[in-house]
Amino acid sequence: MNIGKIQNTKRNNNRIELTFEKGKIYLDVITENIIRVLDPCWKEDYESIAIEKDKSVDTDYNFGFKCGKARLTTSGLKLEVGDNFTFTFYDRNGVELLSTYSGERKLRQTLSEKSKKLLEAEGHDVADENKDYKVQVLFKRFGDEYFYGMGDKTGFLNKNGYKYENWNSDIPQLHHENMPALYKSIPYVMVKKKSGQPFGLFFDNTFHSYMDFSKESSDYYYYGADNGNLDLYFMIGDKLSDIVEEYTYLTGRAPLPQLWTLGYHQCRWGYESAEDIRRVAHKMRENKIPCESVQYDIDYMEGYRVFTWDEENYEPKGDLIKELSKDGFKAVCIIDPGVKKDEGYFCYDEGIEKDFFAKDTDGEIYVNEVWPGDAVYPDFGRKEVRDWWGENHKRLVNMGMQGIWNDMNEPASFRGPLPLDVQFHIGDRLTDHSEVHNVYGHFMSKATFEGMKRITGKRPLVITRACYAGTQKYSAVWTGDNQSVWSHLRMLIPQLCNLGLSGFTIAGTDIGGFGGDSNPELLSRWIEAAAFCTFFRNHCAKGQIMQEPWEFGDKTVAIYRKYVELHYRFLPYIYDLLHESQETGAPVMRPLVLHYEDDPNTYELNDEFLVGENILVAPVVEQGATKRIVYLPKGTWVDYWTKERIPGGQYIIADAPIDVLPMYIREGSITPMYAPVQYVGEKKYDTLELLIAGDTAKGTHYQDNGEDYKYLDGEYNQYQFNWANGELTTTLEHEGYERYDDIKVVKM
Repeated sequence: MNIGKIQNTKRNNNRIELTFEKGKIYLDVITENIIRVLDPCWKEDYESIAIEKDKSVDTDYNFGFKCGKARLTTSGLKLEVGDNFTFTFYDRNGVELLSTYSGERKLRQTLSEKSKKLLEAEGHDVADENKDYKVQVLFKRFGDEYFYGMGDKTGFLNKNGYKYENWNSDIPQLHHENMPALYKSIPYVMVKKKSGQPFGLFFDNTFHSYMDFSKESSDYYYYGADNGNLDLYFMIGDKLSDIVEEYTYLTGRAPLPQLWTLGYHQCRWGYESAEDIRRVAHKMRENKIPCESVQYDIDYMEGYRVFTWDEENYEPKGDLIKELSKDGFKAVCIIDPGVKKDEGYFCYDEGIEKDFFAKDTDGEIYVNEVWPGDAVYPDFGRKEVRDWWGENHKRLVNMGMQGIWNDMNEPASFRGPLPLDVQFHIGDRLTDHSEVHNVYGHFMSKATFEGMKRITGKRPLVITRACYAGTQKYSAVWTGDNQSVWSHLRMLIPQLCNLGLSGFTIAGTDIGGFGGDSNPELLSRWIEAAAFCTFFRNHCAKGQIMQEPWEFGDKTVAIYRKYVELHYRFLPYIYDLLHESQETGAPVMRPLVLHYEDDPNTYELNDEFLVGENILVAPVVEQGATKRIVYLPKGTWVDYWTKERIPGGQYIIADAPIDVLPMYIREGSITPMYAPVQYVGEKKYDTLELLIAGDTAKGTHYQDNGEDYKYLDGEYNQYQFNWANGELTTTLEHEGYERYDDIKVVKM
């Protein structure tokens, strides 16, 4: 960046202002381990969507000049800034971690017009990527970096060698490993080097942006954006889990969910009547497969009008929901942002009267097409619009709905994408679609969460397809319209692990695949791989073969039941981990590198994961495989099925017939379990089982009512367990809730 020499500095509490010949840069000391570097090349009075309040704390730091460079030092890191806004971050030991690149971008050779026409004629994509961006920074590549995060971008755990775009996109085609963009935009990456401390980079800019991890050149990696500020948060820690903690300190942590929401959900776009829903619910119970909800996709609405109910096909409003609730089923329904343009329809009429819909540059209500036909788009960036939208959920709650699933909120549209100049607001500030696009789903999720919380007083279940960094405060996520192919089963693991590292602790994929036709082997392996997902749903599309497990025969049903029951067995452990994430941001599903970062064998493990620290899961993700190689890190691991003790630090060959998910328990751990049920609430959880691995072991457990916010007032129990000499010692570190009647030991 050619902005000349540093001319002046000004220091105001935690902010340092650097004035250059042709610009101004701000350095904000957030904590001793987090520094914000802001180039207000777009505007200065900018409020973050992801970081909703000032996270700065009083921090001791030193600032001065040395060798012509501004130097900022805290107890955790050092930053040097030179002329032309060159900068370098060092760890506390003086190891160089991140430096701006001094060379030029090696832009791809532009194709001639003749070559473009020839390639286009053959059906090739010839989009010209040969451009500099309005906002751009290049970083020197040392060659030993591993890149993690970025949400659920396709591909592998380590993002080295790939380029991505942050532009929420509804792409129905098969998602390959090199897809530049999907439904979510989370411009955050964790960087691990072989020398020095790990660090994180969060680029807080909602405009269309680009992150290239040395695909363009092995000399550098870069961030670019079409507009907005260069607003970079640099985070450093002793270990990767510290970076997760700091990032979620900034952008927020997923709230503790209701316990039932972590159970199993069944869905299909294509349950077209009350009888379809009823039949599936009854079959779940007949086959003894635990299930919390048979979800309502778009067909339940009257002409796809949001907040309505089709009484012709789904029977009188509320009757089906009430009927199924007697057998433990909770109702969860889809809601899209597109409001049908239809005079006489309450939602459209109210929105027009209150001036709540987005407009074009001529001041006319903008109209596109989605499921109901001509539709208009609520201006969710305005609080009054969010409040109105949230209040409309009372209509659904009065029918008996307990969870809301937000879809099509990229926002998707059928008559081409929304033009970039469609007028929206962020607060009271008028802006356009180019800035709002990536946060449209975020604002919708916030509206839904806050509305459901006000209406019910319970912890809301909100699920969203599109989101931005920080949406985890309001919503669970799933990875969108995947396909019934083995490559998407394989991708489940790195996608969900990277989502977890990016703050989204409640996440899942459509089990069995949304598009395409599943089969007995694929569905069986998918339910095994997903058994520890925090959003646990089978979902498929209209026009595909039915995907309920009984459609594939008794053997598939038995396998399916086994792993749904396994999920319910470990519900208290999953819930414990989500409680832990309130303090640390740590996900439930974790890549091994998060806890074994001194072990190079873990850096690019794409086909196994940890559940917390106690459980290692190594799903079979290859068609026809009945054995697989598993890497066990240091320590001793106990095979969950055979009880064999296996020393870590080695690769083993695991037997994995079609009904076996290789999984291992860390010796020295105590893991809480419940007896299987058909649904949460079927019977009281009055007995806790403790899975104990090893002659000596320790563990903790958290218990509350799993429903509302009384735990914030102290209505919870916190247990500490210790196993030694064949005896269990239980300490209640906090008592504010009814204790278990019995605690049983299950020794491995």
